[in-house]
Amino acid sequence: MTLRFLGTTSEEGDCPTLYEIAGTDEILVQGERENDPAHLVQLRDVKPEETFVRVPRSLLTRYAPRADAPELQPFAAISHLFREFRHTAWRLETRRGYASDRSGANWSKFRDGETFSFNPDSPWHANVRAQTEAGKRFERVRLVDEPLTEGQQFLLATGLGNAAAGEDIRNLPRAEAERLRLPDYDFWLFDSKILARFAFDEDDTTLGVYVTEDPAEVLAACQARDAAWHHATPTTEFARRVRSTV
Repeated sequence: MTLRFLGTTSEEGDCPTLYEIAGTDEILVQGERENDPAHLVQLRDVKPEETFVRVPRSLLTRYAPRADAPELQPFAAISHLFREFRHTAWRLETRRGYASDRSGANWSKFRDGETFSFNPDSPWHANVRAQTEAGKRFERVRLVDEPLTEGQQFLLATGLGNAAAGEDIRNLPRAEAERLRLPDYDFWLFDSKILARFAFDEDDTTLGVYVTEDPAEVLAACQARDAAWHHATPTTEFARRVRSTV
């Protein structure tokens, strides 16, 4: 089963850490093994396969409290949030490609090396422009590999159109994201309050989103946002760097 990183109180990328075991209501705990004989002898009903680890209470109180698991919803269920948010809509993109990009009209042109244009009046660009002109912020960080995957190259090219509409898109090397212990899943975070976490199948097709206002989930997303944003490079600057190495 897939593990989903929840959070850590470690400053150097080592123990302790909490993970959620996808598809269950169980938490996997990473920490220092308990070896004190005086403690071990007091444990009850110990099975041979069980072990015990130490973690700080702050780790559990910050990340372990959970509301009921949200149900998977179609992405269209959150479409209103892109108009109704009050301050910031922030996205983390972690995948190496997206099926929605590969099914778009510009994908074949991109692969053939043809020039393609952006539609500034598309529903997405028009809404971004309207919201940013009202003083709101659309921001996202995209994880990138070295070298860039084909999907990431496409996003870099199309991202310039998003930036022209008013989005602030930045890029972060995957190795740096791993050092920062960022989540390995995509999400939108609205006003530091509502979290929409994506679900994908093995072909990079969006299955839907899990929407929650659970404080532990939202806090983890806010911390990931702050770390990613601080270390990421604006997409226009990143594009220049990529072109200079080609």
